[in-house]
Amino acid sequence: MSHPQAADLVLTGGPVHTVDSARSRATAVAVRGGRIVAVGHQEVHELVGPGTEVVDLAGRLLLPGFQDAHVHPLGAGTELGLCHLNDTVDPREYLRRVKAYADGHPDAEWITGGGWSMEAFPGGTPIAALLDSVVPDRPVFLPNRDHHGVWVNSLALERAGIDARTPDPADGRIERDADGNPTGMLQEGAAHLVGRLLPAPTPDEQLAALLRAQAVLHSYGVTAWQDAIVGTYANMIDPTPAYHAAADRGLLTARVVGALWWDRGRGAEQIPELVARRAESSRGRFRATSVKVMQDGIAENHTAALLGPYLTRCGCASDNSGISFVEPAELKKYVTELDALDFQVHFHALGDRAVREALDAVEAARAANGRRDTRHHLAHLQVVHPEDVPRFRALGATANLQTLWAAHEPQMDDLTIPFLGPERAAWQYPFGDLLRAGATLAAGSDWPVSSPDPLAAIHVAVNRIAPDAPAGTPAFLPGQKLDLGAALAAYTAGSAHANHLDDVTGSIGVGRLADLVVLDRDPFDGPPEEIAETRVLQTFVEGRRVYAADDA
Repeated sequence: MSHPQAADLVLTGGPVHTVDSARSRATAVAVRGGRIVAVGHQEVHELVGPGTEVVDLAGRLLLPGFQDAHVHPLGAGTELGLCHLNDTVDPREYLRRVKAYADGHPDAEWITGGGWSMEAFPGGTPIAALLDSVVPDRPVFLPNRDHHGVWVNSLALERAGIDARTPDPADGRIERDADGNPTGMLQEGAAHLVGRLLPAPTPDEQLAALLRAQAVLHSYGVTAWQDAIVGTYANMIDPTPAYHAAADRGLLTARVVGALWWDRGRGAEQIPELVARRAESSRGRFRATSVKVMQDGIAENHTAALLGPYLTRCGCASDNSGISFVEPAELKKYVTELDALDFQVHFHALGDRAVREALDAVEAARAANGRRDTRHHLAHLQVVHPEDVPRFRALGATANLQTLWAAHEPQMDDLTIPFLGPERAAWQYPFGDLLRAGATLAAGSDWPVSSPDPLAAIHVAVNRIAPDAPAGTPAFLPGQKLDLGAALAAYTAGSAHANHLDDVTGSIGVGRLADLVVLDRDPFDGPPEEIAETRVLQTFVEGRRVYAADDA
């Protein structure tokens, strides 16, 4: 019989990176009742009893579980079960997969899935005729990996009644040929013109998609996340029922904060509805305490909101500086009211104008309500004007980084840098400047837009080079690199702060929940160029193993 003070689990024999303020190290951790009861060295072994599971780290690193501060699990899990295009940039392979999926699913009314990359097509805009060549008899609807545009075939356009006379919606654009005919690419809000026709997945399909995604995230060491859109948006299904079903059945093993979708077609009248949804939504490990405001689009399709105009291919100023989806003066009012109601606001702010508008809204809320523990955060931050960098610390606004994007690759080099111009292009992803200015950094993947692997993202944060970059690829704005400790902290303690979970997770200490991850090595011991080769061996939530690699 176990000693009453014996631990349920002891992990020992390897470095423990606690991610505390001192960046201290230990060699053993004990867990009882889902919480950490000891952190130290040989003395922790006194808690080993007859019933204690002892995990020999064998020199491998133990960390607090990673937390993804911006992710879309239901969409990712759904795509994994549909026509999956994420892992290639070959347009011929896209068409082969679309045809194979259609042939393998003869009863599917629509061919859906997605994840194609804009760099695979001239100007980032594929055409309907390509899809018509492989699936002429059923409508096809394929979001790109950024989920800010959709590739459709001619039958999908026809079903939606989209032709040369169809006006662009206020929040989107129909790509057209010289005669004004739609070409098969729908940007931003225009995607909903077709997306609203898609049959909704069944509740069982949604639950299966969520559990599929949760398993993937656990395999990458992720123990908590913030779902960046909870609600119905464009062709995205509200994931709330799936979270509730998982929680009710004891299947939700991750800790999840939901960011309730702000309908940009409406105003303050939706705030009482958000209050009601917050109260109704909390279930088990899921709670919806944030509000997601998408303030702009993306740079590649020129919908990210800039302080100056995009350039044309000839390097001249265009007449387009992107889209601010919420009018800035109104945004200040909405954020002030949400802040007063103790909502966190999770901004999509990619261009420098959107970043400034979001910070201005946070500043208005602080001025009206005083400093509240609402922890507003701005995600993506592709272009930040240098004058706005110190405002993050001053306003207590967290910088939510998708570090995997801060590298030279075709979407950056061919579709972004030439159209931003040299000055604005040099302001991209200023992670180092934000850290030096005292900002709190959180990190997330935006999966399925990009890989959910935190170690791949940390690799780019440290190197500013993609893990699979060809030899000789230069670092992207190397002055903005983070050191490994800072990058790990962003993906653990920083995201825990954004999720209001930092009192119980995000670092390894006595009294904290035993959300832990075991890596196959200590990346501090190897060269920075090899960080992405690190693998997750085991993942624990409250001391319960939720993932183990075959060779763990």
